[in-house]
Amino acid sequence: MDLVSIRMITADLERLRRFYEQVTELSVTMYTEDFGELKTAGCTLALGSTRTLQFFGPDVARPAENRSAIIEFRVDDVDAAFDRLLPLIEPTLVQKPTTMPWGNRSLLFRDPDGNLVNLFTPLSPEARARISR
Repeated sequence: MDLVSIRMITADLERLRRFYEQVTELSVTMYTEDFGELKTAGCTLALGSTRTLQFFGPDVARPAENRSAIIEFRVDDVDAAFDRLLPLIEPTLVQKPTTMPWGNRSLLFRDPDGNLVNLFTPLSPEARARISR
């Protein structure tokens, strides 16, 4: 089994698409006006509008209500990413780049729907080994 995608439902797909394109410097491929994917080497972040919920039934998911998951992206230099993104993320900044006890340097902020986003760089040999596939 292989985890290949995380899907987020949003009431404002265009806003979320633009945000993640700015953060990752990657393009979201839109397959319909209600569904797109941001593909990275390790996983895909799928973005769906609330209209996609009609296929699953009522109250399956509610946009902008996540308070437990963190969307994580490994970056080469978290401090450089912080400098580049500060104008975009400053209003929702949770934690400036900080070296965590498990060996990652981490930056935490919220996306426009309030989801937590972590950009991190593994610093210690143990952290790098944990991340390598």
